[in-house]
Amino acid sequence: MRSPAPLAPWRYNSKEFFTDNLWATLPGSWQEALDGLKPPQLATQLLGVPGEGEVVRYGQEGPRAGGLRLPVSPGLPGLQTGAVGLQWSCSLGSRPACRRYSSVWPLSLLALKSTACALAFTRTPGFQTPSEFLENPSQSSRLTAPFRKHVRPKKQHEIRRLGELVKKLSDLTGCTQVVDIGSGQGHLSRFMSLGLGLTVKSVEGDPRLVERAQRLDQELLQALEKEEKRHPQVVLAGPRCSPQHVVRWVEPTALCEELLLPLETLPRGGARLLLTGLHACGDLSVALLRHFSCPEVVALASVGCCYMKLSDPGGYPLSQWVAGLPGHELPYRLREGACHALEEYAGRLRRSGPGLRTHCYRAALETVIRGARPELRRPGVQGIPRVHELKIEEYVQRGLQRVGLDPRLPLNLAALRAHLSQENRVVAFFSLALLLAPLVETLILLDRLLYLQEQGFHAELLPIFSPELSPRNLVLVATKRPLGEAFSLLETEDR
Repeated sequence: MRSPAPLAPWRYNSKEFFTDNLWATLPGSWQEALDGLKPPQLATQLLGVPGEGEVVRYGQEGPRAGGLRLPVSPGLPGLQTGAVGLQWSCSLGSRPACRRYSSVWPLSLLALKSTACALAFTRTPGFQTPSEFLENPSQSSRLTAPFRKHVRPKKQHEIRRLGELVKKLSDLTGCTQVVDIGSGQGHLSRFMSLGLGLTVKSVEGDPRLVERAQRLDQELLQALEKEEKRHPQVVLAGPRCSPQHVVRWVEPTALCEELLLPLETLPRGGARLLLTGLHACGDLSVALLRHFSCPEVVALASVGCCYMKLSDPGGYPLSQWVAGLPGHELPYRLREGACHALEEYAGRLRRSGPGLRTHCYRAALETVIRGARPELRRPGVQGIPRVHELKIEEYVQRGLQRVGLDPRLPLNLAALRAHLSQENRVVAFFSLALLLAPLVETLILLDRLLYLQEQGFHAELLPIFSPELSPRNLVLVATKRPLGEAFSLLETEDR
C-alpha cells in the first residue's frame, strides 16, 4: 500500500462523486473488482467478515485460479497471498463451509480489508442478539414498564447495560456517588438511581433538557408507587431517591468544581466519585478523562460519540504515544466517517432497499448546485421525506429549495439519468469509505486508553452494547486501583 491512490475514498465525500469524478480516483484494479457488484455482494465481500467454519475464495474455480496458497502474512490473520487472487480461510474442523465469488480481487484491496478488520477493536459483546427484545422488538424484557416509558428500544438497551456496568463498578470501587455528565433527559440517571439504588448527580448544560428530566423523574416516581401498591409483596432495599439535576456546561480544558461536590456531607476525604457519560458528545468525553485525575474520582465509565466535534488540537491526540506516531492526524472527514454505523449499513446493503438510492441522488444534486453556485459545496440537505419514492428530478428540485436555490432551475434530465445509472458505483464508493470507520474509531479510543494508562491508571475498553442497536458500543472503563479479573465481569449480562 505504498501508493496514496487507495486513500481516495477517505479523502473525499461521496456527495462529490460526480462533481469530482471520484470513481476515477480509485486504482483501475479496484474499479474492476467493485464495478457491477450488487449491494448484498458489497455487504458480504467488502464489509462482511467470514463466519465460523467458512472459507471465502475470491477468484475463479480451477487449478490455482484462486491463487497459490502461501504462508499466512504476518499481521494479517487468515490472509494468504497469491499471484492472481486470494483465499481467506476460516477453517473450523475438517470440512469448512465455503463461499465463492467469481471476480478476482486485487491483493491491495483484499489486504486493506483484512488489515482494517485485524487492527480494529472487536465490537462484538459477550452475548448474542439481545434476548431482551425477542418477545417485543420495542420493549426490553429486562426493564419494567415504568422504566421503558418515553425511552426508545436503543436507549432501553443502552441504559440497562451501562447502568448495570456502573453498578458493578461502583460496588467494586466503593463509590459513594455517580456523576452522569451530559445526562440529557436523564434516562440513564433515573435508571441508576431509581432502578439500581445508586446516588446520582446528573449534569446537563441545556436547561430545557434538565426541566424535562425533572418532570420525567416525578412521572416515574408516581408510576413506581402505583406498581408498589399493585404488588405490595415486593420489598425495596431502601428509600427511592431521584437523581439531583444540575444545569452546568462542562468545559473540556477546565476542571468543573460542581462535578466534584458530593451530594451528602461526608468526612474529609470520604467522597468517592464515579464519572460516567452515555455517548457524551465530542469534547465532553475528553472532559471526563481530564477530571479522572482528581483525587475524589476513583472510577470512570465513558461511552463517546460525535468524534468529528473533537477540538483540534485539544480533543485528539491525548496520549504521548499516539502524538508521536507519524501520520497520526485525523482530519474531519475521517472522524466524521468513524461515527457511521457499519453494521447497520451492512444490513441495509443486504436488504438492498431503495433507500440506498439517496447516495446517488445527493451526488447528482451536488452537480446542479455547483452549476448554479460553484462556491456552495456540500450544503446540508435535510428533511426530504420518502426519497426512494421520488424521481431524481423531483428530488433535485426539492433539494435546491432546501439549500436556498430556485427549484425551477432548468435541469439536464439526460445527465441526471446518466448519473442514476451509476447508482451501484456510488454505493460501492461509500461502502469502501465506510470500511475504515471501525479502525479510525479504534485509534481515537486507543488514544484515550493510553492517555489514562500513561498516568498510571488502569483502563480497558469493553464492548457492552449490541452494535446493531448501538454502533458506538465500546465503553472506556478506568480505575485507580487494579481490578484484575473483575474487569471481565463488568461486561457480562446479569441474569
